[in-house]
Formats: sequence, structure tokens, C-alpha cells
Amino acid sequence: MKLAMIGFGQAGGKIVDRFLEYDDQTNSGIVRAAIAVNSAKADLIGLDRIPEENRVLIGQARVKGHGVGADNELGAEIAEEDIDEVQNAIDAIPTHEVDAFLVVSGMGGGTGSGGAPVLAKHLKRIYTIPVYGLGVLPGTDEGGIYTLNAARSFQTFVREVDNLLVFDNDSWRQTGESVEGGYDQINEEIVRRFGVLFGAGEVGDGQEVAESVVDSSEIINTLSGGGVSTVGYASEEVELNTSGGLLSRFTGGDGGGDGLDAANTTNRITSLVRKAALGRLTLPCEIEGTERALLVLSGPSEYLNRKGIERGRKWLEEETGSMEVRGGDFPRNEPEVSAAILLSGVTNVPRIKRLQQVAIEAQDNMDDIQEESEENLEELVEDDEDELEPLF
Repeated sequence: MKLAMIGFGQAGGKIVDRFLEYDDQTNSGIVRAAIAVNSAKADLIGLDRIPEENRVLIGQARVKGHGVGADNELGAEIAEEDIDEVQNAIDAIPTHEVDAFLVVSGMGGGTGSGGAPVLAKHLKRIYTIPVYGLGVLPGTDEGGIYTLNAARSFQTFVREVDNLLVFDNDSWRQTGESVEGGYDQINEEIVRRFGVLFGAGEVGDGQEVAESVVDSSEIINTLSGGGVSTVGYASEEVELNTSGGLLSRFTGGDGGGDGLDAANTTNRITSLVRKAALGRLTLPCEIEGTERALLVLSGPSEYLNRKGIERGRKWLEEETGSMEVRGGDFPRNEPEVSAAILLSGVTNVPRIKRLQQVAIEAQDNMDDIQEESEENLEELVEDDEDELEPLF
């Protein structure tokens, strides 16, 4: 699937930058065009791979290139005011070669959480190709203002895009990890999962064609119902043997033969599918009630058999209760076999419910603090007036 990726805000720009690196490493051809939009000049300068002409600084008249300070209402305002600046960069994209837009944003900050929904609405009004969002939720330990921003942004973002793919930092941050190291690892996980998913079906010169092709239309159809999506992922290493052939724990044998045990390979694929669906999702949720799903098995072609994929797809149908579960393989000459599962239209998401509840409490607390601050200021001014002579 060929995407025009637009990173809005600091987190969004870094993730798109990392997608370009993934593209170079894997030759996947996912990113047809990449743009970064930010109100902070320093964040744009810090990017490595997005071309400088595709780095758009907005809000200069309001914030002078210093960012919006986690004020997502201001972020939305400057996005609306400077949308033509962003459109100028988008105009250079050959949209006839693009399957969809992907607007990437952290949902806890100011510029991305406020501006990404504004941009998504703008793109949907102008273009006929799908506009998807990739939103990253802040951890609960990052502070009330970021949770409040995320709750506000989520409600707007999910309404303005054709589908919102969500990654929850809370499920991936490790205890004792540095902030920078934690975010680098999180970005790595985001790109790995979505890279396998969006890379399916993109075949370059000399690459093998899948037995059961997953192309962009399969992904678009899976996401077509709208709402919220999450991605599961599991992988198992494949080792090289001394004779140059690929051997793996998938063989189930002693590693001495050239052939693979088909029955054992099928069982291993099914096991990977279960791990991907029931393990750590990008947004934790109950998979039962999922509207649509897509299964992509990738790895060396000799470890991807049709029976295993079909059995995994049937299991996924039973677990989700969905009648729209698509599946296929994605041959890659890499030392691992992996299963990526896109679950679209999930509704039983405790994290979102908690996020909204915490945001309501944070808003109430902020209102109380504001009211108390105004009362204290009024008392302070009255005391000063009693003790001092007026200037005029």
C-alpha cells in the first residue's frame, strides 16, 4: 500500500521519519511522500529523513516558532489559519500514485492533537482517496493536561478520518526506562507493526509474489467501516543453517533436511496468529465484536503455507465473531516469520473509557483551580487597595 504520510507535531514527525528509515531498510515502498508539520522550529530541524522542503512550520505569527505549549485549542486554531501552507506541500504529492493519506500524530501534545483533526477534515473535503489517522495516546503518568488533550483530540480525530489506528503508550512504556529511550522503542514498535501491515502486496523487482496476495484494496476494505482500529503482531526467528538453506523452529525436525514438515508449519502459523491476536495489541481491547479483520503472514515463502493461513483466518473469525476476515501472505527474505493482524471497528476498549473519565476529572479539577485562583487574586487585589493609595 502506497501512502502519503503527514506527521503533525513532534511525535508525528518522528514516527514518519522512522517510517522512511524502515522503507530504506526493507525496500518496502510504503511511503510515497512524507511531510512534517509543526509549530516548533526545533522539532522540524531535528528530523533526519523528511526532505527539508517538506517540513512545514505553522503558526509563526502567533507562536514565533516556539510551539503551542500543550495548548491543543491553539494548535487547532493555527492549523486552520495556516492550512494553505500545509496544502502547498501536499500539492507536490503525486496523489494519483497514492492509495491513501495517513495523518500521524501524538494525541497528548498541543500542535498534533489540535491540528491533525483539522488537517484530516481538510483532506477529506478535497481528495477522494481514504484519509486515515494514526494516533498515539500518552501514558497516564504524563500528566492530566496531556490526558485531557488526548480525550478531546480522540473524539474529534476519530470523527474526521476514515479510520483511526491507535497506539497506546501506556501499554508499551517499560518501568525504569528513560523518556528518550522509551519513545525510541515505542516508535520502533509502531513502525514494525504498521510497516508489515501496509507493506503487504508491494512487490519490487526480483521479489516473490504472494500465493494469496494482500493488496491495498484488502486493507482499504478492512478499514472501510470507520471507527477505531488496533494491530496485533507476533514473530518467530528463522535461523540460517550451514548449507545456506533456511531452517527454523517451524520445521519441527532436527534441522538436517531440506524439506519442511507441512503439518508442523501449519500448527506454528496458527500459534503465531493466536499470539498476535491475544497478545499485546497497539490498543488493548476485547477482540470479540470486531467488525472486520485482516491477517498478514510474512516471512520466507517456504514457511508460509495456504492451509496454515486459512486455519488462522478461520480461528480469527470464531474469536472476533466477524464475517469479514481477510488473510494472505507477504513473502519476505528476512530471518523471521511474523503475523500482523488488523482489527478494525473495535468497540470494547477499556483504555478509551478510562481516558475519557480521567479527562472529565481533569477538566473539573482545572475549573476548580481556575475559580479558586480568581477568588484568591480578587482577595489579593482588595487587600492591596486597602493599604495603598491609588496612582490616579
